[in-house]
Amino acid sequence: MNILEKIFEHALWNTRLFSLLAVVFGMVGALILFVVASMDIYNVAVYTLEALLTHHHPSNFHEKIVGDIIGAVDLYLIAVVMLLFSFGLYELFISKIDPAESSESSEILKIKNLDQLKDKLAKVIVMVLIVSFFKRVINMEYNGALEMLYFALSIFALAVGLYFLHKGATHSEQRGER
Repeated sequence: MNILEKIFEHALWNTRLFSLLAVVFGMVGALILFVVASMDIYNVAVYTLEALLTHHHPSNFHEKIVGDIIGAVDLYLIAVVMLLFSFGLYELFISKIDPAESSESSEILKIKNLDQLKDKLAKVIVMVLIVSFFKRVINMEYNGALEMLYFALSIFALAVGLYFLHKGATHSEQRGER
C-alpha cells in the first residue's frame, strides 16, 4: 500500500503542471493585447497626423482621439492583468522565476500566495474598471440635473473605493506583507 500511495501522490503532485497551459496562454493573451493596444495608439497617431496635415477636424475630433487612447490604455491594463495572472500561477504552482529574484524592478511580479495574487489582480482590475468608466463618461451627454447628480455620485463612489484600496495596501505594507 505504501508504494501505491507514493505513486498516487507523485502523480497528483505532477498534475500542477497543467497550470502551465494557463501560464502560456495567459502570456499569449497578454502579448496579443499589447500588440492590439499598440496598433490602436499607432492608428490614433496616423489619424491625428492626417487630420492636422489636411486641416480636416471633424466635430468629435478631440473626443475620438481621447476615447481611442483611453481604450488602448484599457487594453494595456488588461494585458497587465494577464501578465500578473501568468507570473503568479507560475510562481505558485511551478517554480520561482530565477531572473526575477535578482531583479530590482520585478517586485510587483513576486507572488508568495494565492491571496497576494488575488490582491494584485483586484487592484489592476479596479483600475481597468475606472479607465472603462472614464472612457464611457467622456462621450456622455447630460440631459438634466439628475444625470449630473448620478455622475457626481459615481465619481464619489470611485474615489471612496480607491481610498479604501490604497488604505488596505498601506496597512499590508506596514505589516510587512509585500
